[in-house]
Amino acid sequence: MEDRNNVTEFILLGLSMDKKVQIPCSLFFLFCYLAIWLGNLIIVISITCSQLITQPMYFFLNCLALSDLFYTSTVTPKLMTDLLMEKKVISHKNCLTQLFTTHFFGGIEVFILTGMAYDHYVAVCKPLHYAIIMNRQRRHSVLIASAAGGLLHSLGLFLLAIVLPFCGPNEIDHYFCDVYPLLKLACTDTHKIGFFVIANSGLMGLVIFVVLMASYILILDNVRTYSAESRHKALSTCSSHITVMILFFAPVIFVYIRPATTLPEDKMFTLFYTIIVPMLNPLIYYTLRNMEMKNSVRRVWCNKRFWEGRLMT
Repeated sequence: MEDRNNVTEFILLGLSMDKKVQIPCSLFFLFCYLAIWLGNLIIVISITCSQLITQPMYFFLNCLALSDLFYTSTVTPKLMTDLLMEKKVISHKNCLTQLFTTHFFGGIEVFILTGMAYDHYVAVCKPLHYAIIMNRQRRHSVLIASAAGGLLHSLGLFLLAIVLPFCGPNEIDHYFCDVYPLLKLACTDTHKIGFFVIANSGLMGLVIFVVLMASYILILDNVRTYSAESRHKALSTCSSHITVMILFFAPVIFVYIRPATTLPEDKMFTLFYTIIVPMLNPLIYYTLRNMEMKNSVRRVWCNKRFWEGRLMT
């Protein structure tokens, strides 16, 4: 047993071995990380401290912003520090922990996006029953289901990875511990496991993406009968969500839909959905969403009496 699993730590090869680009990259990702926190905190505070939190679409947007913060925090801080380190080491235990947490919060994000699409579908296609269907209990049920879905997704990958034997080499050609680079290092046949990963990650992402896009085709078909003002409001709400879905799902499907192989392009695509998309989400929802979001941001952050009341309490 000892011969089959004698690796206690892994060496992350990171994004690049060129020392000239490592410091600029670290500074760039620091900027991205700060932008992610600033943008998503503005969204969270603006919604939580206003009446928008009682509306289902903003309740889910608030949850999405929080999940973005946790999701990117499983990867970005270590990426920044590793770019400044001579040797990028992670223990076997911490590697599996990172694998679990990354896919847990990533899975939650996928299912929250699904919940948001369902909310948009009900709002457009069943407007008379919207308040009854999307009540507080239903919203919380969707959130709990999202957490349960993320847990099942990540737990499946974690249980696979924890039993994999590693006997060397121990160099992971990635900037964080993901399932495909680990399968590449395992001292066993991983073809069957690879098919499970495809079903659990790539195929699941593809099916959800197709279903979500189909739901928006139905939404756009129903919107045609609306008045010009209502149509514009519905389209502005849907366009922001469709943009986020495409930016998130496209690289995820590219990385996980194929058999257990790693490509040089995987690092760039993974960067996109772990760092770039969480950074762009607040900007997309602020610029493309209807005026309610913009007015809430101005009301909360430009209201002197609001902040004086907060400081007094």
